[in-house]
Amino acid sequence: MPDQPIPAAHIRSFVHRRGHITQGQRQALETLAPKWMIPYEAKTLDYPIAFGRDNAQTVLEIGFGMGETTAQIAQSRSDDCFLGVEVFNAGVGALLNRINTMGLPNIRIIQHDVVEVLQQMIAPASLAGVHIYFPDPWPKKRHHKRRLIQPAFLALLVSRLQPGGYLHCATDWEHYAQQMLTVLSDNQDLANTADGFCPRPDWRPLTKFEARGLRLGHGVWDLIFHKR
Repeated sequence: MPDQPIPAAHIRSFVHRRGHITQGQRQALETLAPKWMIPYEAKTLDYPIAFGRDNAQTVLEIGFGMGETTAQIAQSRSDDCFLGVEVFNAGVGALLNRINTMGLPNIRIIQHDVVEVLQQMIAPASLAGVHIYFPDPWPKKRHHKRRLIQPAFLALLVSRLQPGGYLHCATDWEHYAQQMLTVLSDNQDLANTADGFCPRPDWRPLTKFEARGLRLGHGVWDLIFHKR
């Protein structure tokens, strides 16, 4: 039975909202999901079976939004497998369409709460990397407890990284960036690859939203830590 360092009644970092979904995204959910999505179940995921590949490194992306970055990275790193976890229909539908139009056989999607996915489906020390790009900053102080990067969640996440595996976070909220740096630095199983924040690596493409923010003078902070 997988370990469960976070209580079942954990505070969720997302809130279900009735968001807009296009007809194309809805159609993708109906027609492409059987091929590219993995149903959530309380059973350890077998990566070679899930991706149809042997000996490939698996990278987890948490909260991929509309999937633009996920698709570009998967295309440029075709030898690696990418498991995206997202809860919102529009984003899942959008990434399904990208997988189909770009021809990306190395992506799979699980539409479920990532804490439960990590607890039940991801084997310890099995991930080569984890991407967490622009998670909800929950800017109001009373909502900071909903932020994803917290010590208990990080401990669970790190337990799923293989030795030498990496965790890459990025945010455009400076306060959250500082919190991330503190929480990651306090984890004894992680080592920072830089002295604080690091430059954006070439393989993380700029999103349109991020590029617009940079043009307006907004900051973006990247962190890359390795598991000891």
